Amino acid sequence: MKLFEYEAKNIAKAYGIRVPRGEVAKTPTEAREIAGRIGRGVVLKAQILVGGRGLAGAVKFAEKPSDAYEVANRLLGSKIRGEEVKMILVEERICVAKEHYLSLTVDRSARTLVYLVSSLGGVEVEDLVKKHPDKLLKLSVDPLTGYKHYYSRVAGEFLGVARGGGGNLDHIMATMYKIMRDYDAELVEFNPLALECGGGLIALDAKIVIDDNSLYRHPELREKSTRELAIYEQKARELGFSYIELDGNIGVIANGAGLTMATMDTILLYGGKPANFLDIGGGASRDRVKDAVKLLLSHPNVKVLLINIFGGITRCDEVAWGIAEALEEAHISKPIVVRMLGTNEEEGRKILLEKGLKVYNEIDDAVAKAVELAEV
Repeated sequence: MKLFEYEAKNIAKAYGIRVPRGEVAKTPTEAREIAGRIGRGVVLKAQILVGGRGLAGAVKFAEKPSDAYEVANRLLGSKIRGEEVKMILVEERICVAKEHYLSLTVDRSARTLVYLVSSLGGVEVEDLVKKHPDKLLKLSVDPLTGYKHYYSRVAGEFLGVARGGGGNLDHIMATMYKIMRDYDAELVEFNPLALECGGGLIALDAKIVIDDNSLYRHPELREKSTRELAIYEQKARELGFSYIELDGNIGVIANGAGLTMATMDTILLYGGKPANFLDIGGGASRDRVKDAVKLLLSHPNVKVLLINIFGGITRCDEVAWGIAEALEEAHISKPIVVRMLGTNEEEGRKILLEKGLKVYNEIDDAVAKAVELAEV
């Protein structure tokens, strides 16, 4: 779960990390009033949950409150990288001597946390690694011992930040570790972490990503957990499905994550494009199957629905009844291709044959048919 920049900065500020003075505006009038209270040049930053905002035109500058009104009027309601701008963070403009990159994230291959440090702030870390690998320092954190103060000495030397200045890099790095632990975060990032003209470090931008699996421990965040999801991802989460939205036109339903991914791979192999990943899980009831089918039949991007079931603890007759009931209730006519093997397979076939649906034995035959229908 991604937090908006202003939310991440509020957390950083509460933990004692310096951030620019600022407030959130939802109207141009509010933006003008905030700029007036700040009393100096301001930065207006669209609050959207996508990266690369600067290049996308989501970060603007204004010298006067009247300018802030005009900028906010253009930004609010606009769409940037597919997201509508509903809020703007208006904050003081900082005199910057140098921009750094600093983040704490999870290194899954090493099963530990790692600080990423660079003197090239403001760029995406992926681009940084490719173009300037020598400009990136990695400091692994032993989960058994936690944060150690020498990390900041190593990072400070790498960045060229003097021990007496630099706005207490040790405090910032130690606090990032505490935020990571307290919020069950996967990422705590300050980019850029700027050295001001008068000395001292300040987080000009902040990003925090929370592990979705930990939201039961953070009720204050739980209600916000679906805001970055597409409409059908939200609906699927409400129904309890493992679902990911993709950009194809062949809807995919299968039981088990491995089978679902194999089905998607096969679609791509045959020249088609899956519209989604939807795993109904093992032992799915007819109601669960019905909800899944109705969800994808209603999806405007889905031209063909491909259902791939391998019945172990999942009964094929229950799946068939779920498909049949969905067709009766949905009142939406789209081609459905079914491949079904396993427990009570013959009973399931009979149910679907009565509904005019052919059941395939081989996944290649089913996928080839689905791709053919999607191209029509």
